[in-house]
Amino acid sequence: MSERKIEALQGIAPLLDRYDGFIVDLWGTVHNGVRPFPGVLDCLRTLKERGKRIVLLSNAPRPAAIIRDQLATMGVDGSLYDGIITSGEVTWRVLAGCTDPSVAQAWPWVKTLGKRVFHIGGQHDLSMFEGLGVELVSNPADATFVLNTGPDERRGQTELEPYLEILSACAVRDLPMICANPDMEVMRDGVRLICAGLLARAYEQKGGVVQWIGKPFPPVYEPVFELLGDIPKNRILAAGDALATDIRGAANVGVDALWVLAGIHGEGLADDPAQAQEEADGAGLAPVASVPSFVL
Repeated sequence: MSERKIEALQGIAPLLDRYDGFIVDLWGTVHNGVRPFPGVLDCLRTLKERGKRIVLLSNAPRPAAIIRDQLATMGVDGSLYDGIITSGEVTWRVLAGCTDPSVAQAWPWVKTLGKRVFHIGGQHDLSMFEGLGVELVSNPADATFVLNTGPDERRGQTELEPYLEILSACAVRDLPMICANPDMEVMRDGVRLICAGLLARAYEQKGGVVQWIGKPFPPVYEPVFELLGDIPKNRILAAGDALATDIRGAANVGVDALWVLAGIHGEGLADDPAQAQEEADGAGLAPVASVPSFVL
């Protein structure tokens, strides 16, 4: 159990002198799925002006280049950060047979997957298959593994039930699943949507084997630390809104965490530091501070 009292701040300004590197979550911290949160761009700009290194780390199940373009359309310019790592980017590197030690050594099981993949996910995630040399099949009976990037437009994005039948069809064939987004849910402009992590958890409950790639699992942080350079871990702060992924992930790799309250856990926590402390304690987590949103 955590015994550290979370420092309840209104913005990150009091922390600037304590950290040189920032690992910043995207959905729920920088933007709401449609647009940046008020004040976030100014915050990122000030961090860069102060010479801080910023790596954006997202559980988005798409390659980093796709997310970079999406951010640009929202007004999050590339000058505001030093790099992007996504769970989708790392998944792609793993499936592509990347020889980078930070990728290949963490997932030796990739060599056992075969080349015929059944995809659970939307059309907007098909960029994950470009250049991989795998065969995308439409029936689990023809597949050697499953790539789960989350719900799709056909079955809906708010309920688990429409996915249970196809998950069962994969499970009875003992198909290993890669979950390219460990998030359980996300808020998109105020609407709660399910994510790949919820499908993967249901798959495990059906006896399926899941390989998770993304926060809070430590291997996804290795390329992030490479982008941050030689900054000591005690000078790195990871900011995010989800206890289960952002805050636990920071704890798993030994860096301090900043909990952004008005994200996936709802606006209520931002006005109730005592409840936030109780939830963090209950999860056995100890972020150094909390803020209502990622602002100065």
